[in-house]
Amino acid sequence: MNTHPPQYAIIFAWLLMLNIVGTCSSNIHCNQKDKHALLNFKQGVIDPSGMLSSWSNEQDCCQWKGVMCNNITSRVTKLSLPCYTTLPTYTDKVDKSHCLTGSIHLSLVEFEFLNYLNLSNNDFLAIHFDPVDSQTCHNISADTISRQCVNSSVLAYFDLSLNTNLIIDSLEWLSRISSLEYLDLSAIDLYREVNWLQSVTMLPSLSYLNMRGCQVEDLSPSLQYANFTTLRVLDLSENKFESELPKWLFNLSSGITDVHLGSNSLRGQLPKALLNLRHLESLTLEHNKLNGPIPDWLGQFELLQVLNLQDNMFSGSIPTNLGNLSSLITLVVDRNQLTGVVSERNFAKLSKLKVLMMEISPPLIFDFDSHWVPPFQLGQLCFAFAGPNLPTWFYTQTSIEFLCITYSSFQVEDKFHKFVSRRMTLLMLEWNSIDGDMSEVLLNSTFIMISSNDLKGGLPRLSSNVNFAKLSNNSLSGSISSLLCDHKMLSGKSNLKFLDISHNNLSGGLTNCWKNWRTLIHINLGSNNLTGQIPPSMGLLHNLTTLHLHQNKLYGEIPQSLQNCYSLLIFNVRENNISGNIPTWIAPSAVAIQLRSNQFSGNIPEQICQMPSLIIFDFADNNISGHIPNCLHHMTSFVINNASISKLSFYIYLGDMYYRFEDSLELVTKGQVSQNSRNLHFMTLIDLSSNELSGSIPPQMFNLVGLHSLNLSFNKLVGRIPGEIGNMKNLESLDVSRNQLFGEIPEIMSKLTFLEYLNVSFNNFRGRIPSGTQLGGFNASSYMGNPGLCGPPLTKYCPQDTKSEDVKPYSEDNDGSHFLSWFYIGLASGFVTGFWGVCGAVFFNRKWRHAYFTFIYDLRDRFYVMIVTKRNLFPSSNKFLLWQ
Repeated sequence: MNTHPPQYAIIFAWLLMLNIVGTCSSNIHCNQKDKHALLNFKQGVIDPSGMLSSWSNEQDCCQWKGVMCNNITSRVTKLSLPCYTTLPTYTDKVDKSHCLTGSIHLSLVEFEFLNYLNLSNNDFLAIHFDPVDSQTCHNISADTISRQCVNSSVLAYFDLSLNTNLIIDSLEWLSRISSLEYLDLSAIDLYREVNWLQSVTMLPSLSYLNMRGCQVEDLSPSLQYANFTTLRVLDLSENKFESELPKWLFNLSSGITDVHLGSNSLRGQLPKALLNLRHLESLTLEHNKLNGPIPDWLGQFELLQVLNLQDNMFSGSIPTNLGNLSSLITLVVDRNQLTGVVSERNFAKLSKLKVLMMEISPPLIFDFDSHWVPPFQLGQLCFAFAGPNLPTWFYTQTSIEFLCITYSSFQVEDKFHKFVSRRMTLLMLEWNSIDGDMSEVLLNSTFIMISSNDLKGGLPRLSSNVNFAKLSNNSLSGSISSLLCDHKMLSGKSNLKFLDISHNNLSGGLTNCWKNWRTLIHINLGSNNLTGQIPPSMGLLHNLTTLHLHQNKLYGEIPQSLQNCYSLLIFNVRENNISGNIPTWIAPSAVAIQLRSNQFSGNIPEQICQMPSLIIFDFADNNISGHIPNCLHHMTSFVINNASISKLSFYIYLGDMYYRFEDSLELVTKGQVSQNSRNLHFMTLIDLSSNELSGSIPPQMFNLVGLHSLNLSFNKLVGRIPGEIGNMKNLESLDVSRNQLFGEIPEIMSKLTFLEYLNVSFNNFRGRIPSGTQLGGFNASSYMGNPGLCGPPLTKYCPQDTKSEDVKPYSEDNDGSHFLSWFYIGLASGFVTGFWGVCGAVFFNRKWRHAYFTFIYDLRDRFYVMIVTKRNLFPSSNKFLLWQ
């Protein structure tokens, strides 16, 4: 008799069991204790987007969003409430306005069965991790808590990462969660926690620890042992360690597989004790200050898959023993001080290699056998080499998705054109000496950076696959219509978002083919020889956030169609010949407007005050007249000192990676021209210099407490500087020279402690220059041309500083004749200079006239100051003193 059930009976039994489980699952009733704990958690949370709207009595708590219960016990085992954010193309910061915020209140006794907790990427501000309720463990010793309360938690997975505004002073509470196996605190501010290592080593089951970017400083380098008995992954990158590699690292459990210590300030050489970590699979030490040679014993890590030593101070050659790492997938040694020869011996057994980065300047010498065929097929290749030709093995790599060639010099061949025309994710050819013509090449990669080479000829063609194209700083010539009006390309749909062809020799007009490129978000055509007017078709670029047309030969008025560019943040047309009135339709969300050195006329429209995000307001060197608007205090970015959170960054995604490009502008501040890129978002600037502005400076301007640079020079402004200027605590640069301002310099200006540049010259200021290190620290040129000013740093004494016995009588015979001789010399020189100045102005253009007359007025004022100074040196004892 067969005692085994037939097959159909087994299937029936399984179906019956699944049905029972499904029925139980659909009828799970939340445990009331867990429900109470969840509602307590909700009370401390601010939920701006209603993420927890389902958390109500109308629905069983096991059905609440983010809550998972055990199918049998109905107890809460999982709470997962991460916030999902996306990086917009242009961003001030990651938008977390929809994320959970407030405080985290959790009692692990109430959550007896919770083993998974994920609150990552929210905006929590505080954490209260109570081990038990207040009546159970209140006022008992730490030892008692350790015995009675720690084992109350079964929490194994805890992810609090990317709550970037969360500051935790102490991690002592971690000891109460002894069951933790996975802990992610990355990007949490732990700057004040000095005993972090002691706290995390009290977790006996911990296998994954991520404290990336936590601002911790003490790595305890002299500590011999750290109690990480089960640790497999350790990530302490992007912190503030400034020591050698710690001794306890070399004594970790031999089972550790991943060590990440990149982006710190670690120094010293790699110790051989690292070989204790025999099972190491990933070692990343990039962006540190490690030095000495790359040790050849690294070739003994048989299981090593990732080795990243990028951006350190390693010297010497790449050891050939690295070629023995048969498990190696990623090798990154670029941006070091390595020298010497690289050959096939360095890669002998690397059959699994997918990522190779050797960008080193000056480049390494390649000495590969021309018949050598690598045992690998790379997906990412970045290198620099000393030419004249690319190695033969390069053309055997048919799977490359990321290609970077930098700091190299080689001849461009037809087979190279064919190679780079393949479809890749990234093609980067930068800072090379490539003397070639790519005008017939069709580029097909998603992300293209071919800048800072020596390319000549016309622009290459772009396929519809291209999202990002940067071809700046070459010697490309011809018309941009060859790129923008390519009929073959236009047959497909364009996906181009970023176009930078600045700093070339391109000529002709801006074309009228922009209707075919509506996906564009960033355009930079600056520093070329482009001419003509801005075409109305640019108004069809509704997604445009940045438009740079600076340093060209454009003329005419700005077309009103650009008002359809609703998202425009940066509008830069400086140094052209554009005329007409300042447009009133610029997007209210604009962050930077640069119109300097054009032919704009008329008044400053009051609509400019309706741009609360504006941080760069540069209208200098035009023909603008009228008064300065008195509504500037409505521009909140100037009133509130929050410029440091306004990052002008462009993001483009490359699969699971993204590239961030920070925009730049050339600004005049602190008396000199500077290129502002990475620090642009820290700058707040108003520059209205070299115009025809009249009237007084509106008092509201002195409420701009967030302003860093103010330039009103070379205008016709009158009036006094009010004492309210003391409100501008963040002011670093102030220039009001060449106006008709009068009165005394306010004493309170000496309290502007950030002021680094000051120019009030050639006005009608009088009285003593306020004393103190701030204003007295500037040189005399900051105050010259104000005959009524006295006191340091000027050599002219103020009346109250001059004693009567120090005043010498005036002598008509000697000193008077000396003074008259200087007077006549000045008079004759002024006549000759003025005569030729007037005649010469007839033949010069407007800007030359402006500069020349500025020189004449400067010379006149210098003679005037000299004459007054001479008379002060020889005052008349029986008439009057000139300082009265």
